[in-house]
Amino acid sequence: MIQTNDLRVDYDGFTAVHDLSLEIPAGQVFGLIGPNGAGKTSTIRVLATLQQPTYGDVRVGGFDVADQADQVHQILGYMPDLAPVYDDLKVWEMLDMFASAHGVPRSERRRRVNECLDMVSMNEKRGVKGKALSRGMMQRVVLAKTLLHQPKVLLLDEPASGVDPVARIEFRRILRRLADEGRSVLVSSHILTELADMCDAIGVMREGRMIVHGKIDDIVQKMQPKRIVEIDCPGHAASAAAQLHGRPGVVATSHEGDTVLVEFSGDRNELSRLLTFLVGGGGAVTRFVEKRFGVEDIMLELDGMEMT
Repeated sequence: MIQTNDLRVDYDGFTAVHDLSLEIPAGQVFGLIGPNGAGKTSTIRVLATLQQPTYGDVRVGGFDVADQADQVHQILGYMPDLAPVYDDLKVWEMLDMFASAHGVPRSERRRRVNECLDMVSMNEKRGVKGKALSRGMMQRVVLAKTLLHQPKVLLLDEPASGVDPVARIEFRRILRRLADEGRSVLVSSHILTELADMCDAIGVMREGRMIVHGKIDDIVQKMQPKRIVEIDCPGHAASAAAQLHGRPGVVATSHEGDTVLVEFSGDRNELSRLLTFLVGGGGAVTRFVEKRFGVEDIMLELDGMEMT
């Protein structure tokens, strides 16, 4: 549903997006991650037909964003960062106005407004004016507005920025429902942990380039620099570390307090034999777990990568 091939975006000699190639199928929530200035918003603006690419082939729903913008608009929902609401309009009045702008027939507007407010859990606030809404409520109302014309593709630029944890949980629920309905969702953030549990796949941008993309678990597995096994051996960590040194699959050992840290390269059978060896030695083993490489570690690894 979303395709870019060799997308490039230049501003007066500065390249904001370098040769970006990306595919997002129907039914997927894709997270575009990167610090401010990474090229996320420029990419989204091209997809939303708000900006012409310098070059490259860019399609949304099979339509060329440069030559078939009208067709793209019919299937696209775009939610920009810090999208405003109208202070003096009630929530339902604002949505009714935008439903009319989208060409939703008068006979269907009330139903569509109610459906969209229900989806974002804001129907009880339908009579509240925009100036009385919290930041999280405003974001939900803007998302409801974005859904009025039942778009097949959604572009959400920093939708969780500045909202509280409860609102982020609500966004996750909504995005999952939209994907389950077969819609493609591209959502951006400069905070990886903000999107890690919302997305089926992510792409990390830096200095205008996509430096890694794919399913989060696959990226974690690919980028994990080493496997570390943590073993709690109360009262005998130093001797346990010495005994494990040189065992099959053990690359190096160290200990911190009662915890033995084992850099391990073997398979699951060798890992099991390692535990059996320790227990057979008669010393207490109260914890034996392989440390998992997490999303924060991904960003630390990527921050240390050289850009070419």
